[in-house]
Amino acid sequence: MFGQVVRSHRRRLGLTQEDLAGKTGLSVPSIGKIEAGRVAAPRQSTVRVLADAFGLSGPERNRFHAAAADQGGEEPVGRSVPSQLPTDVSGFTGRERELRELDGLLALAKEPERPVVIAAVSGTAGVGKSALVVRWAHHVRKAFPDGQLYVNLRGFHPDGLLLEPAEAIRDFLDALVVPPQRIPTGLSAQAALYRSLLANRRILVVLDNARDAEQVRPLLPGSSQCLVLVTSRNQLTPLVAAHGAHPITLDILPVEDARKLLAQRLGDDRVATEPDATTDMITACAQLPLALSIAAARARHTRFPLATLAAELGEAGQRLDALDAGDEASQVRAVLSWSYAALTTQAARLFRLLGLHPGPDVSTAAAASLAGRPVPVTRRLLTELVRASLLTEHAPGRYAFHDLLRVYAGDLTGSIDPDDTRRAAVARLLDHYTHTAYAATRLLNSHRDPIPLQLAPAAPDSRPQHLTDDREVTAWFTVEHPVLLAAVRQAVDAGFDRHAWQLAWSLTTFLNRRGHWHDLAVAWEAALRAGDRLADETAQAYAHRLSGAAATLLGRHDDADEHLRHALTRYAAAGNPVGQADTHRNLAHLTERLGDPERALHHAQQALALYEAAGHRRGQAFALNAVGWYHALLGEYHQALASCPQALDLFQQLGDRFGEAETWNSLGYAHHHLGHYGQAADCYTLALTPYRDLGDRYEEAVTLAHLGDTHHAAGNPAAARTAWQDALNILADLDHSDPDADAVRTRLHDRA
Repeated sequence: MFGQVVRSHRRRLGLTQEDLAGKTGLSVPSIGKIEAGRVAAPRQSTVRVLADAFGLSGPERNRFHAAAADQGGEEPVGRSVPSQLPTDVSGFTGRERELRELDGLLALAKEPERPVVIAAVSGTAGVGKSALVVRWAHHVRKAFPDGQLYVNLRGFHPDGLLLEPAEAIRDFLDALVVPPQRIPTGLSAQAALYRSLLANRRILVVLDNARDAEQVRPLLPGSSQCLVLVTSRNQLTPLVAAHGAHPITLDILPVEDARKLLAQRLGDDRVATEPDATTDMITACAQLPLALSIAAARARHTRFPLATLAAELGEAGQRLDALDAGDEASQVRAVLSWSYAALTTQAARLFRLLGLHPGPDVSTAAAASLAGRPVPVTRRLLTELVRASLLTEHAPGRYAFHDLLRVYAGDLTGSIDPDDTRRAAVARLLDHYTHTAYAATRLLNSHRDPIPLQLAPAAPDSRPQHLTDDREVTAWFTVEHPVLLAAVRQAVDAGFDRHAWQLAWSLTTFLNRRGHWHDLAVAWEAALRAGDRLADETAQAYAHRLSGAAATLLGRHDDADEHLRHALTRYAAAGNPVGQADTHRNLAHLTERLGDPERALHHAQQALALYEAAGHRRGQAFALNAVGWYHALLGEYHQALASCPQALDLFQQLGDRFGEAETWNSLGYAHHHLGHYGQAADCYTLALTPYRDLGDRYEEAVTLAHLGDTHHAAGNPAAARTAWQDALNILADLDHSDPDADAVRTRLHDRA
């Protein structure tokens, strides 16, 4: 169990075993042994440095240490225990009736042979719906030993980009450690897999900030042992009618509970000293928890008399309308404007401009580009916003808004900042992401062909980050991945078409290596829209080709064929033979997936002819290797041995070590099937070195599996078992490796 817990935390932070070794001072083999469950009793010092590296504190750190102490009780392989609940709410008060209602539903959920229990918590914005369910979820966490799933559905996000059910399910499948390549195509199939994984398991599912019942339905488990908490500003009547959900309507706090909230934040003495002013503050804040929390923060920081603050709040309330039309919380805007008015001029400007950011969160460097200010200055301004409770720093150097605050900031910038100011800020932000991502992907894949749509210089006040090595690049992409996808959508929606296309191009290598095929398809769908508006044949062709490549990986073969045919037509119209050759290689991959290696060989040969005519040596090398590979799949091993060495020679001349490794793999496959086991083993060994140096652990594992096959065929079962076990250890650490891991596990069981 402890090994799985360590692996889960490492993956959550996007760290490799090497990264974790660097953070803790432990060796990579030691971390591998811990994660594989081969360390019976981890030392306390080891557990402590791991907990520090994962940033664990409080109850979460206690659970981590408890898992180490219970190392003997391993869970069955493949049954992860997700723990996604947000941090418990500090200063929570009141809501006794609603908590009792939820306790009653927990008892109901324990009854046998009944449908899944659903609680639908509704109420106005800022009333404390999320706080209630998170507090209760933490209280009953032990009643759900198989885990807790949480997602913010962004149902009322100001940019209108709510989280689609398919995205939420994929996030849950990730938390349940389902590799991306095993996630089926289509919402219905993904929902079915999700329900299957939750069957007969006691899991608490929290669906926060839903727009409507339609967004929630695909996320409902079928297991009666699960319990679902849904929050929404809307009353989810269809969910109540069709699924028997239990409605819980959350109203504003009673006056006494509101007073208790202020007393918890300000101290009993201060509230008791100014009872009338406290009452005035409660009235001005409309007894709304969000507004009361902001008012309390203002009172703590200023130490002004509560009467002074209550008077200021009352005046602002007379001037400002409610934040959202139809909400009862008419004073929320007053409280927010009051906090905003207390900011310095530069912090107020940054707060407004942050309303233009697509979310879900923003780094210090990106905020600096958005504002057009130096990073140190921006960091100080962000700290000011955090102290004013207008922003939260949910991770070091990363900041997020509450939905209402994002709406308010967007409203402010729309009413105060001129159009050209706002557009310039968005341009700086997109320059930041585009230039950082472009330079990062060039570090990851330096032999890639130049980008077809060249980047213009970044705006003078944009501040792209300068990443220095593969480790920094991978960490940056891992953290910024959801932000970059949101930036692609923002760019295409706002008419920054070149930025949208360039961002998709820059994301491609990372998304491919991580197996994020769904996100790859989404990015290139947006880039295709941008390319159409740019009226650039090459940009359109490239977007169709990458859309086709993503569709191939997702098993959407008809879509893939349509996109790739469009790409061929547009590359021909643009007079681009290299693009046509690239597309034939993609068509070869598609037809191989369709079980037709003969057609795949034909496409590879067409690609080779086009590359040769264009003098594109790297393309020739890949095409020669592909020709050899497809000959080998057709059983024509001698033809493979004629083609692949030519590819190898070209790759070595070009210094392309990835291409070399791919070709050694093909040669090993051909030699193996000719019975040249010694030569095959040598080829696979030569492929392993560049894969390891490049950090391509998936291809390393595949090569080790082939090497194990060769050792086994050569009558060396001990060496075969070692290679297969090494492959399995790597595949167990990769998110998209389970089918391959199952195949290797079968070999270990049946042959060794």
